[in-house]
Amino acid sequence: MSFFGLDCFTEPERAELERKLRANDREYNRSFKYATNAIKTSKYNLFTFLPLNLFEQFQRIANAYFLVLLVLQLIPQISSLSWFTTVVPLVLVLSVTAAKDATDDINRHRSDKRVNNRKVQVLIDRKLRSEKWMDVQVGDIIKLENNQFVTADLLLLSSSEPLNLVYIETAELDGETNLKVKQALPVTGDLGDDIEKLADFNGEVRCEPPNNRLDRFSGTLTFAGQKYPLDNEKILLRGCTLRNTDWCFGLVLFGGQETKLMQNCGKTTFKRTSIDRLMNVLVLCIFGFLVFMCTILAIGNYIWEKNNGSNFTVFLPREDGNSEAFSAFLTFWSYIIILNTVVPISLYVSVEIIRLGNSFYIDWDRKMYHSSSDTPAEARTTTLNEELGQIKYIFSDKTGTLTQNIMIFNKCSINGKSYGDAYDYTSQRQDNSEHKDPVDFSFNPLADPRFVFYDHSLVEAVKLDNPEVHTFFRLLALCHTVMAEEKQEGELFYQAQSPDEGALVTAARNFGFVFRSRTPESISIMEMGNQRNYELLAILDFNNVRKRMSVIVRSPEGKLSLYCKGADTIIYERLDQSCSKLMDVTTEHLNEFAGEGLRTLALAYKDLDEGYFSQWKQRHHEASTSLEDKDTKLDKLYEEIEKDLLLLGATAIEDKLQDGVPQTIEQLAKADIKIWVLTGDKQETAENIGYSCNLLQEEMNDIFIVSGHSPEEVRLELRNAQNTMKPQREANSLLSPEAMGKSGNLVEEEMADGEYGLVINGHSLAYALESSMELEFLRTACLCKAVICCRVTPLQKAQVVELVKKYKKAVTLAIGDGANDVSMIKAAHIGVGISGQEGMQAVLSSDYSFAQFRFLQRLLLVHGRWSYLRMCKFLRYFFYKNFTFTFVHFWFAFFCGFSAQTVYDEWFITLYNLMYTALPVLGMSLFDQDVNDVWSFQHPQLYIPGQLNLYFSKKAFFKCAIHSCYSSLVLFFIPYAALHDTLREDGKDAADYQSFALLTQTCLLFAVSIQLGLEMSYWTAVNTFFVLGSLAMYFVVTFTMYSNGMFLILPAAFPFIGTARNSLNQPNVWLTIILTSILCVLPVVTYRFLLIQLCPTINDKVMYKVRQARATPPPPPRRTRIRRTSSRRSGYAFSHTQGYGDLVTSGRFLRRPAVVSWSPGFPPVGRATSGFSPMGRSAGYSPTGRPQSSKVPDVEATSLQMYRAIKDPPL
Repeated sequence: MSFFGLDCFTEPERAELERKLRANDREYNRSFKYATNAIKTSKYNLFTFLPLNLFEQFQRIANAYFLVLLVLQLIPQISSLSWFTTVVPLVLVLSVTAAKDATDDINRHRSDKRVNNRKVQVLIDRKLRSEKWMDVQVGDIIKLENNQFVTADLLLLSSSEPLNLVYIETAELDGETNLKVKQALPVTGDLGDDIEKLADFNGEVRCEPPNNRLDRFSGTLTFAGQKYPLDNEKILLRGCTLRNTDWCFGLVLFGGQETKLMQNCGKTTFKRTSIDRLMNVLVLCIFGFLVFMCTILAIGNYIWEKNNGSNFTVFLPREDGNSEAFSAFLTFWSYIIILNTVVPISLYVSVEIIRLGNSFYIDWDRKMYHSSSDTPAEARTTTLNEELGQIKYIFSDKTGTLTQNIMIFNKCSINGKSYGDAYDYTSQRQDNSEHKDPVDFSFNPLADPRFVFYDHSLVEAVKLDNPEVHTFFRLLALCHTVMAEEKQEGELFYQAQSPDEGALVTAARNFGFVFRSRTPESISIMEMGNQRNYELLAILDFNNVRKRMSVIVRSPEGKLSLYCKGADTIIYERLDQSCSKLMDVTTEHLNEFAGEGLRTLALAYKDLDEGYFSQWKQRHHEASTSLEDKDTKLDKLYEEIEKDLLLLGATAIEDKLQDGVPQTIEQLAKADIKIWVLTGDKQETAENIGYSCNLLQEEMNDIFIVSGHSPEEVRLELRNAQNTMKPQREANSLLSPEAMGKSGNLVEEEMADGEYGLVINGHSLAYALESSMELEFLRTACLCKAVICCRVTPLQKAQVVELVKKYKKAVTLAIGDGANDVSMIKAAHIGVGISGQEGMQAVLSSDYSFAQFRFLQRLLLVHGRWSYLRMCKFLRYFFYKNFTFTFVHFWFAFFCGFSAQTVYDEWFITLYNLMYTALPVLGMSLFDQDVNDVWSFQHPQLYIPGQLNLYFSKKAFFKCAIHSCYSSLVLFFIPYAALHDTLREDGKDAADYQSFALLTQTCLLFAVSIQLGLEMSYWTAVNTFFVLGSLAMYFVVTFTMYSNGMFLILPAAFPFIGTARNSLNQPNVWLTIILTSILCVLPVVTYRFLLIQLCPTINDKVMYKVRQARATPPPPPRRTRIRRTSSRRSGYAFSHTQGYGDLVTSGRFLRRPAVVSWSPGFPPVGRATSGFSPMGRSAGYSPTGRPQSSKVPDVEATSLQMYRAIKDPPL
């Protein structure tokens, strides 16, 4: 559940083909029965909670099984055990689970109430009234103010900004922190904030029905007899936040469950681990085996009654009408009750305790605590811990998850000289992240104090009036679409459409070329303290084909210049021949920058002839007003003027990764975990980050790019990739038995001939996910070491996860930090939320959360592996001790006339799982570890057995059953033989039922305790206390219950009077205990010894190393900065969107006029305070123009911060 009600439980009741609504007409709109703006995510109410919750709980096989047993125990004719042995633990389990579900649902109710009761101003009866969100209806006109959340999906009508623009932050919606610009229609913009005009507005809207497409909207507005087209640029979506806009009015189009945010919420499912699913299968198998054993014993009873039963009727008369067959029928149900301990209910109680304990370890782990943001790791569900030890595929978002979405101007090359490296006094290059001594920008009062640069030679070149350096930074200050806001003199705020541009303009600002303001016709910059106005004549806009942008400006002296920046390969094709030598040197610098994973841009310029430009401008005007082939004509004109350029140099921007991302990905790869990056970013950006974080590597044989625009093209590209990776594969082998698993619907794991990467675009992915091609895409992707999906929608992210879940027998994990990752997080087996700067949506929908991607390796390689190992050990041991306990009953039946007599004392049966063996196994399951966390990181291969289900599977279960069968034979027949015809030291007979029962149960307890010791790898004081304490408790309780005093108080409840003191003082009893214990564990010790010697596992090898190095454990590996040497050209730093050039020159993008000082020198003001946030060692550009982790002052905390996640109910 989230602030915006992201967890959906309901589906639309009817299919809507087209939405029709009329502004300010509630009666008309109610006739269509549109959803209100209220949300409901709770499952229960006061009356439905008990029946619905019990119904859900009894859908679990184990709970239903124990309920049936309870009913059987209430029948006196077949019950030889008291009913409380089952009802107490069953009620306990049901009560704990119900309390947990009730707590979760109360949280949902509170969150729903908090969201629905938020206030917004609604225009009703020609007045603005404060109404609750839940009372807002389709067709209402509402007023939003700065920093408010958008209440519903709105059609923007008017705003306080020039030309009816609004600025919105969509971090909660698509994970992007850049401010977006929306603009109202001029006809509605004229309404302004005039309440009378707005109340008279009766426009009718016809638009698409509710859907989940965040990037598309189509509709029409009919007003005053005119029809106006509507698109996505005029829509404000629920989940956005209004920024830097005093107010705006909007018309509600979709409310509540029908908003696009809610449509993207993904289906909420209760997640179960693979062990849970296996347990359900095993419980059915065990129940079948139980019926089989009881059938054998019932048949034995029939035969015994037929042959021998008549001999006992003299002193054991039968009730009238009871035949041998009826006796066998009753015996069957009696043994169902007695042998039910093969699956005791304490198993499920213990599992929940173990999971809860391991969840606390994650919450308490200080090594996963992020001090900067005061964010600890949090296990938001307690039912999935062991699944963390079995992850095979990780699906990760990019922005905010792998990266910080902060661009840093790191290095540059100007006129053949590289700047950006720091040097010490011995002229040795230093790593910027290590030392110190940053450049002092105090000479520039307008510098951003958060910007950090280390190469002093560059600022010296600026101060020495180096013409090439000045031209370089002048280009950066002029060639962009950034907007500047200067509310107070000297306090500059930049609003950039991409963080790359913000970083470049900020760099120019600090080096003395300060962009101050712009109009549609001019750009004002401060050059080394001098205010200069440049006439803006044209912007040659960026697009994905051009991969560059240019501006044509006239200087105050009247000089015409074209400044161009873009991808270096594109710029090089347009350079003048005189630049050949400079190109060679700059290329070397670019390759060096690329080797460090930096994003590069090449910069060039040319001076223009006045006459030529006048003629070109005329042709440009004609092309821009052309109705046919407008884009083609403009491209030709751009190509014509953007040639014979003079190279200035190149910039290198670091798209700052989160700390430890490359090392984490490297560690996870060693653990044989495949990482797929699913991002909404453009291909070049995602590909570059892939190289920066070691996901893509130069050593790979090939990187396949799938970007087809038709199904045929995509299929061909996928098949070509497959043929390259597996040249020997047969035609159409995709559907061959070799390619598919044994079940016929699983894709088998294949190995490629080398290492490969795959990059696929969103439009191609849409075709690849079609049913006719999904298997081909999956097989191609699974052959690759790394996969990057670009420009994907939130729904496509979930579809990719579902595809892998459907056809691969593997556990998946999705990790993200934005609302656009919610559907992916919900679809995966495990969802992890990064509590970062993109809101709390992902965290609230996740199963686990923390602040940094690097904590993922500790979550999986340490906590996940330990949790899986402990759970598997627990299950193996628990089944062993209970099967052994139960099978002794089975053998005893052949010696008691199949009478359903228990071999143990009834109190021992009750306390066996509750007191005598509960704490030791819990101690092992909470504290055991094969190796510590340091060794786990040293050997990530230890994680692989979990992926292969080697620790607990059907095979391991049947081994456990066979071992239990052997132990039960030893535990029954050795004491039986030892007491047969045996006399005590005083000559009295020792072979009575009660003595045999005591000896057998004592042997059993010693045998299972020793077996536990063999299972344990890590002994602590707590474990030791639990094991020895439980044995001591057994003797204390036994001697107490078998005492004279207890018998005198309740003779019927304590019949074993004196048995303990009379039996346990005999030497032959203790010798029998020792013999049975040795015989029980001897095969286990022998088997393990031979296994370690002949076929050691990875765990055995590492544990041997640990024993060798126990005195001096190895230090953790040093974290070094990863530098790649490569000839690959880094991705260019230009994550732009086409069309912003037109927006700037049209004046539609402009905010209030800036406060500009026209003094010839620097104004006497303090150092500027920009909206850029310091992150890490240097300042990066913050596209929102505000501190990344701060909250907007005076804004009420939303339920995004207040709501706790819905936790899955336990089994």
